[in-house]
Amino acid sequence: MLVKDAGKAVIECDVVVVRVGGMGSATVYHLARRGYDVVGIEQYNIPHVRGSSHGITRIFRLPQYENTNYVPIARRALELWKDLGVDHPRKLLHQVGSVDVGPDDDDDSVYTNSKRACTTHNIDHGDLTGAELNKRFPGYNLPEKYRAVFQPDGGFLDCEQCTVAHVESAHAHGATVRARETVQDWDHNEDSITIRTNRQAYTANQLVITAGAWTGQLLPSLADILEPERQVLGWFQPTHPAQFEPERCPVFVADVEEGHFYGVPSYEVPGFKVGKFNHLGETGIPEDLANEPSREDEQILREFVEQYFPKAGGPTMRLSSCMFTNTPDEDFLLDTHPDYENVVVGAGFSGHGFKFASVIGEILADLAVDGQTTHGIEPFRAARFD
Repeated sequence: MLVKDAGKAVIECDVVVVRVGGMGSATVYHLARRGYDVVGIEQYNIPHVRGSSHGITRIFRLPQYENTNYVPIARRALELWKDLGVDHPRKLLHQVGSVDVGPDDDDDSVYTNSKRACTTHNIDHGDLTGAELNKRFPGYNLPEKYRAVFQPDGGFLDCEQCTVAHVESAHAHGATVRARETVQDWDHNEDSITIRTNRQAYTANQLVITAGAWTGQLLPSLADILEPERQVLGWFQPTHPAQFEPERCPVFVADVEEGHFYGVPSYEVPGFKVGKFNHLGETGIPEDLANEPSREDEQILREFVEQYFPKAGGPTMRLSSCMFTNTPDEDFLLDTHPDYENVVVGAGFSGHGFKFASVIGEILADLAVDGQTTHGIEPFRAARFD
């Protein structure tokens, strides 16, 4: 329906979702399939390479070394990813297994926390020494002193296709998604919310903000707990390519002396993909963070590959930057706005969120239309920062 606002036509709908990346596309989908009139607004393309949901692949794993509270929603995310993939022409989830590596003499390492999550939640897994891991997956070169949790349900998601699948499925349920449109401001009254962009104005009963590194700009009261951080990914051509194909190379997270790294087998583009959590620790306003990777970025990743995956240490094939948005405790922020009960926010995914996008969309849709969710999100409420 169209009305007028200061001479402009205003589109009326039930819910507006601001930014349609990994989390926003899933939210638009879940709202639309429930029959709500929903509009998704994206500043860039769909999908795009300016946020946190690109880079060809993203890891999926059931053991959650960060916090065992994530395991139940990881299980639900797995169900939803499988459901989403049924009608999509491209395979979204590749279950090649996941490996969590670290020293066994550190009670807070990736390995020990992953093992704890498996034990607590009865997750099927194997426990391997470094030598056993290297023998089973010859692309790996972990020292004997490390141990690994291998979990067969893990793997990787074709992240950009996941966003495409959510948007196309949302379209099929009647949603409207508008790309290359920038939200300029919004205001709230007792009955509705007005959102103004560089193209249009909207009025809705509910507003959901899934704006990644830009969330703090749209919600200044939350800016102090949402810190954008630059991240860089690298793809390196293996000298033994067969050992880094998905069938022979599970995804990994490795807690080693040089830092906290992660990686994905070769897929779609040439090269074995690796990244380092928190990379160079560069934080700031998204527009001010360097988009183009540097030689220093490349060298950090190459040194890790040459040490722990030497058969993947050939020429650099590709470098790409993206952004994390970190909370002080590195756990998610999933809640209604502290001041506005009809504004919902999903943010602060701290570098480990994409695997949950399918269920985050379900949770945010619950909060938008019901004001509550059956998922256990109490650890992720905003009040913990008060």
